[in-house]
Amino acid sequence: MATGRAFKFGDGVSTDHIIPGRFAHLRSNLPELAKHVMEDADPTFAARVRPGDFIVAGNNFGLGSSREHAPLVIKMAGVRAVLAKSVARIFFRNAINLGLPVLICDTSGIRDGDELDVDLKAGIIRDVSQSNEITFKGLPEVMLGILNEGGLLPYIQKYGKFRL
Repeated sequence: MATGRAFKFGDGVSTDHIIPGRFAHLRSNLPELAKHVMEDADPTFAARVRPGDFIVAGNNFGLGSSREHAPLVIKMAGVRAVLAKSVARIFFRNAINLGLPVLICDTSGIRDGDELDVDLKAGIIRDVSQSNEITFKGLPEVMLGILNEGGLLPYIQKYGKFRL
């Protein structure tokens, strides 16, 4: 179970919104790059987000380039998970491999600032602010295992192979 605040965004949040291209020179300095996360979608986001908060979005979150820096800096900023109606496939794969949960669900009723409890295994999001529940298709055990280890690399280092 994870608890945090919702930071709501709309449809079509691209990897350029997550990490603007003008900061590409910081790719080798990830802590500095994380200070600019979501800057082109919400210039105040990096200063306001706290560990355990959630990004909540509409359709096609993470479209654009395949750079792994996008989910990595979201995770480094302390975001617990991304909740969206749909997600670009390459972003989804990169996020899971880096240990950032991405949940596909109906985010229409979640408001900016709502307090959320998310149970990854049960597939339930409780919107504490609105006394509402949203269900989502739970993640497969293998993905939960990867997320529990912090990503695919730590998972492989621990188990020595990919266990299905």
